[in-house]
Amino acid sequence: MADVWDVYREELEGVEEQIRKNLDSSVALVNTVAAHILNSGGKRVRPLFVILSAHLCGYAGRDHQALGSLVEFIHTATLLHDDVVDEAELRRGRRIASKIWQSNQYSRRRLSLFARDLPDRRLQKPRDQ
Repeated sequence: MADVWDVYREELEGVEEQIRKNLDSSVALVNTVAAHILNSGGKRVRPLFVILSAHLCGYAGRDHQALGSLVEFIHTATLLHDDVVDEAELRRGRRIASKIWQSNQYSRRRLSLFARDLPDRRLQKPRDQ
């Protein structure tokens, strides 16, 4: 499996770049929570599947990197939602976002809005070279 990661490393780095570009909200809490969740050590298997699918279909552009980042945002939103619903304490050995930023109902409401907002975030389309 390490060979697969190595072959597609550059494209996966493009997905990471897209994720960073799209972590830009006027609400500071959204940026903080998003960074906490997206930098929590996930493997990015879903974006890899998008990349592999694009290659299997003969795609040669770079839009699949934006799509890979969108898939990761959707996955992240589902994790945040599941953690809140399940009243979890930890994910991957780290405290979950809703436990860190639950000082009041206002914060919990914003976390809920963040989870709903992730799949709808405006994606910045990469420029083909």
